[in-house]
Amino acid sequence: MRNFINRPLASYTRLRQMRAQFSNGAGNGNGKINGGATQGVPLADLPKTNVFTSSLPADAQFPTPSESFKAKRADLGPRMVKGALYTYVRPEETIEPELLGVSSAAMKDIGIRSGEETSEEFKDLVAGNKMYWNSDKEEGIYPWAQCYGGWQFGSWAGQLGDGRAISLFESTNPSTHQRYEIQLKGAGKTPYSRFADGKAVLRSSIREFVVSESLNALHIPTTRALALTLAPQAKVRRETLEPGAIVARFAQSWLRIGTFDIIRARGDRNLIRTLSEYVALHVFSGWESLPSHVPDASATIPSTIEPASSVPSVAVEGPQGLEENRYARLYRHIVRMNALTVAKWQAYAFTNGVLNTDNTSIMGLSLDFGPFAFLDNFDPNYTPNHDDHMLRYSYRNQPSIIWWNLIRLGESLGELIGAGPGVDEDEFVNKGVSEVWAPELIKRAESIIERTGEEYKTVFLNEYKRLMTARLGLRTQKESDFETLISELLDTMEALELDFNHFFRRLSSVGLAETASEETRKETAKRFFHKEGVTGLGNSEESAKERVAKWLERWRVRIHEDWGDEDRARDAREKAMKAVNPKFIPRSWILDEVIQRVQHKNDRAILDRVMNMALRPFEDSWSHSDEDQADEERFCGDVPRQARGMMCSCSS
Repeated sequence: MRNFINRPLASYTRLRQMRAQFSNGAGNGNGKINGGATQGVPLADLPKTNVFTSSLPADAQFPTPSESFKAKRADLGPRMVKGALYTYVRPEETIEPELLGVSSAAMKDIGIRSGEETSEEFKDLVAGNKMYWNSDKEEGIYPWAQCYGGWQFGSWAGQLGDGRAISLFESTNPSTHQRYEIQLKGAGKTPYSRFADGKAVLRSSIREFVVSESLNALHIPTTRALALTLAPQAKVRRETLEPGAIVARFAQSWLRIGTFDIIRARGDRNLIRTLSEYVALHVFSGWESLPSHVPDASATIPSTIEPASSVPSVAVEGPQGLEENRYARLYRHIVRMNALTVAKWQAYAFTNGVLNTDNTSIMGLSLDFGPFAFLDNFDPNYTPNHDDHMLRYSYRNQPSIIWWNLIRLGESLGELIGAGPGVDEDEFVNKGVSEVWAPELIKRAESIIERTGEEYKTVFLNEYKRLMTARLGLRTQKESDFETLISELLDTMEALELDFNHFFRRLSSVGLAETASEETRKETAKRFFHKEGVTGLGNSEESAKERVAKWLERWRVRIHEDWGDEDRARDAREKAMKAVNPKFIPRSWILDEVIQRVQHKNDRAILDRVMNMALRPFEDSWSHSDEDQADEERFCGDVPRQARGMMCSCSS
């Protein structure tokens, strides 16, 4: 069958043109820190399962844990794996590991009791030196690595897979009943390592460890990081010889669009159906949890933003030509979750850097952190990836790229989506699409995917506006706010080279009395400038103050409309704004300093201090010692001019 939809990538000029971009362009994880499990259990008592490996086909060369365990570790290296979604493979041993850091929030969310991180069992587990498999009895849970493919920079890359990540087991928090798949990154070669060594360097591992927990604390859906372990005997060659490390990370699911990509590329229609069933039943909460048909995908109305569910799995909804079966609802759910996440990225200026389909989660989780960054100065064309010469994965292109990736998923599910009410008929299930039926099926699939694109746009823009409204301190939304406040502010930030996240945090403390007159607004405007003064082509300090003052005047009017009397409302407004505008963001220059201090100066304490700030980004302060406070204020202050807009490579 031909591709279902293939829209060309659009070129942005401003974020306020997002709506036009989506019209012309191509292409749940819970981001909150879970407050449920307060006590936790010993690691040994944590409920563990392997639903993934029990439900899906294994690599035929090592179809059982016993056969993989008996194999030489060297025999588990790179090769092509077909007809399977994973390979049983154990981590390589780590010699003399050193536990560098643990996330207290991750411990709590998984359900592990505090203090367990000091046990030998915990240290061995996160270093890859323990697994819950009894070789004598041949029972327990055996580790595995996933098989997937991917479109990288717009080109098909073939088989990829977990080249250095190995999943240990699935855990279930006894209090919240949330299940996570626990995984080690940097644990050794797998059949999916291709020409790589299966290792991870300390440099990139520190970055992933911190940003995973930071995004979660910012309420952005993400994979998580439990622990960081140094592998001092593992010298890893990248551009130079570097120390190795392992990140113990976890997620509700590590499945990605690339998992479907590889199956479609190999023409295994039965496995696509099997995987879809698994995702609906075991990743999400069953077929009935998926969103029902929305009457108007383009309308920002309750039925589109929060559609009903509880639709029976066999039910078909929608008008003729748009009949949505359960696979169409599954597709729409994945699309909607990704729309919500990319809206949060844009609202907090997080840039992934490598949004290939193998890095795009079916749950909309921020995934696989390579050359990521938060924006410093607001520059929509910024990409943190110095190999991205065409700016494909720049900040401004993220919404359209995620949609491009979701179209690829639509192509993988297209046959099931297009089958409509006939998806369970024996002839279709067993024999496929007849030549007579193909035109109708293709047309229906194309129509549903195109309509889902409108739903993606609607969900994205609604969430983006909601978040930006909150960041501006407003309690209500007016249609004019998007143009006169949000878009104008972004244009101003870009023109004056203002720091994106600093602006909102500093705005949180601005009182209406400080914006009461032209003179006070101009004086207030200076607090948003860099220490060295106004930058940006063609700007003077006076013209910059005038432009910011003009915006502050409009903002003042809306704040007064929403909050009324400033004397009574200022404290409440400032508190509300600070709750959504972080003081601390793990910027690239900060992570670079942490890496230098940990790796070259043996400063282990700095990692814990920065992680503490990342876990509580909205606080005003974190420590009581003068030395630590000096570091904190420096990390939260003006970004050094030479460190703004840093870029890095995919090498990790």
